[in-house]
Amino acid sequence: MAFKSTYLGTIQDVSGTSLSVALDNTAPSGLTYVDGEGYRIGQIGSFVKIPIGYIDLFGIVTQVGASAVPDNQILSQPYGYRWIKVQLIGEGQRNGSFQRGISQYPTISDEVHLVSEADLKNIYGQPDKPYFVKVGHIAGAESIPALIDINKLITRHSAIVGTTGSGKSTTVASILNAISDPLRYPSARVIVFDLHGEYGHALKDRANIFKVNADKTEGSIEKDLFVPFWALSFEELCNISFGKFNNEKDENIILERISLAKRASLKKYAKDGVNEDTLNVDSPIPFSLNKLWYELYHECFATYYSKNKGQAFQNLAFENDEEGKEFKGDLINAVPPIFKKVKNDAGDDEKINYVPGGLNVGQQVLSLGSKLRIPRFDFLFKPGKWTPKEDGATDFDLDSLIKDWIGSDKPITIMDLSGVPNSILNTIIGVLLRIIYDGLFWARNLSQGGRNRPLLLLMEEAHNYLNNEGSALNIVQKIVKEGRKYGIGAMIVSQRPSEVNSTILSQCGTFFALRLANATDRGHITSAVTDNLEGLTSMLPILRTGEAIILGEAVKLPMRALIDAPPKDRRPDSHDPIIYDEHGEEDSMHPGGWGSRMEENPNYKEFVETWRAQSPFIKLTNKSKTMNRQSVSSSNIASIGYDANSQILEVEFLNGGVYQYFDAPQHIYEGLMSAGSHGEYLAQNIKGAYRYSKV
Repeated sequence: MAFKSTYLGTIQDVSGTSLSVALDNTAPSGLTYVDGEGYRIGQIGSFVKIPIGYIDLFGIVTQVGASAVPDNQILSQPYGYRWIKVQLIGEGQRNGSFQRGISQYPTISDEVHLVSEADLKNIYGQPDKPYFVKVGHIAGAESIPALIDINKLITRHSAIVGTTGSGKSTTVASILNAISDPLRYPSARVIVFDLHGEYGHALKDRANIFKVNADKTEGSIEKDLFVPFWALSFEELCNISFGKFNNEKDENIILERISLAKRASLKKYAKDGVNEDTLNVDSPIPFSLNKLWYELYHECFATYYSKNKGQAFQNLAFENDEEGKEFKGDLINAVPPIFKKVKNDAGDDEKINYVPGGLNVGQQVLSLGSKLRIPRFDFLFKPGKWTPKEDGATDFDLDSLIKDWIGSDKPITIMDLSGVPNSILNTIIGVLLRIIYDGLFWARNLSQGGRNRPLLLLMEEAHNYLNNEGSALNIVQKIVKEGRKYGIGAMIVSQRPSEVNSTILSQCGTFFALRLANATDRGHITSAVTDNLEGLTSMLPILRTGEAIILGEAVKLPMRALIDAPPKDRRPDSHDPIIYDEHGEEDSMHPGGWGSRMEENPNYKEFVETWRAQSPFIKLTNKSKTMNRQSVSSSNIASIGYDANSQILEVEFLNGGVYQYFDAPQHIYEGLMSAGSHGEYLAQNIKGAYRYSKV
């Protein structure tokens, strides 16, 4: 009887992997029960099975009703509009094993049956396998976990797409939490390219965070991000520092000078793996870019006393400073020398001319000099322990840098790129990806190479730099085409998949598609997925927040899943600001919003301080781990702490948010702790009275 209760109808048309099924006239019209569970008939996205001998073919319902009728049956259909269209996706043995693809096709009149929850458990339910990670549960079946095969997820590449507010960042955080579990995957390694600094707080206990101009205040876990300029290829270095050249001759001059500088450095400080015969301009050999700039500046702009004896560079015509000394500039700080103007007056014995044989790359040299002097470029041109001295000597080599990035004791490395100048952001992302790819490619046979310890590269906001004009495009295309062989996987995250290069999307084996309203974006996903499931992807506009359709190689069957949100203290800083809290002020877990009392004397000096510092934290913010908070019983507050020396009151809300109120007197803290309602006291005596900052 259970078998008959799943019966839907028979196959009447087979076209490739698409089947037209006529629902039996005796089949239930709306709802059927199997083992006490109710199932809706003909739901878009639901599964069906076709028993054939010892195997079952599985398909997914993509169309229902009049549009599902075969063309040759439109005029003669016997039972109204009772048709469904099914897309075949795989086959399974009766013992529960399942594989994608089919070994044989169904034929006319083969029976089609509903797939029950018991069938889905046989297919999906393998949580005991260590290579499956749980990211949520099947929508409509909470007892069935949504499991992802990390063997296919990591190196076969993946994409997470969804419009703003669909739960994309939470999905990313959930996946990262699952695959970085130190007990299950002690050797996991993931690099996150975080353009807006969203993931540092969510993953702080499992990640090293590298950031340009890292926060150095007590309690901060950020580290300085350095990208040594001498690790860049010649093309990358020119794009960032010199700019475009007027002609190939000028470019070749700079190329030759950099090659000579690297050769001189290598001759003095030998490096394993390269010698003078194998050295090229792209070899990552340290040299002094300041020294090269200083020399080029002389050759472009220097003047000399032409009547004096000796070489021109022995008779340079410098201007004098206030103390009467020649203004020769400062090589270390990239301060250019000042030369006297050309002078050839007939009645003047002092003749000054430009140095003969001068170079025609003055514009490029000026561009380089200006960037050497701008502090925001220090992460490139003054990379800490990797800054070369005049002779090319460095305190540390690239091995220590690579170890920090992909060889530390923590599974995740977050590259917080929020402090990188926008003008070079795309290029820097390309540089980081190229350095990592080159290193893992050539080290592929070593124990720390990609083949033996694969690496996942997660690229947030990918549409910003992986469009058809992005500087990182070429290296990412190379990674998605060839990275699998060398243990390098890519996870592309975007809210506008239509703006991501189609070659990159087509190489993604797994898709996490959250709500997508834009038809163009949906079209790119439909054309990129490996399964022919237009009917399923048409559901994308109506998905709930945090709900995803997961398609591709990392799942046995396409699944509609609800993603488990990480704990409140492990979520990315990407939630929508609260305009007006639906809860009352005494129950609100948000200190601001339009419904809160306005501060009496807003401090816009601190506003400007954060802008100038390019950091969301002001000097007053105390991020030290030593502030002890006491747990309290409240409908909205989890714990409260106070530092009497700085008069900082720290409040942790139940949603995980932690805020510090400044210049709060001791009696305010004591009043808050002793109040009968902590939330009410906070709303009446603290909110709007004291300025605050999120920690």
